[in-house]
Amino acid sequence: MSISDPIADALTKIRNAYRAGHKQVQINHCGIVESIMRILASENYINNFDLVDRDPERNIFRKKINVNLRYTYEGKPTVRGLERVSKPGRRVYVKAANMPSIFNNTGNAIISTSQGVMTDRDARRQNIGGEFICKVW
Repeated sequence: MSISDPIADALTKIRNAYRAGHKQVQINHCGIVESIMRILASENYINNFDLVDRDPERNIFRKKINVNLRYTYEGKPTVRGLERVSKPGRRVYVKAANMPSIFNNTGNAIISTSQGVMTDRDARRQNIGGEFICKVW
């Protein structure tokens, strides 16, 4: 099966897993999705993630990412919102001077720059712009 937007697919799987109360979710591997998971783990939105290689003997025909979701002590998800901004049909680019702040800097905008995928704070600090991939709060 061909996926036209692996980023939106990964974000939707994570959003649905949080709504269903799952402890972990398995998403398809892609380089940019792995970078986004690395940012979510470093910003404490998820606990951690593991890469699962192909293994036809165990019916794993694609590389996967196992994401361990994070909840508060009260059992509420740490991710309150996860929204894709730039889509394949409409790309959204931002300059360093016009970098968005999500919920008064309590959330994160994930930006794909020439220096790699990073948060809005890092992009502002390095004074570079890029594609506004998604926002997390």
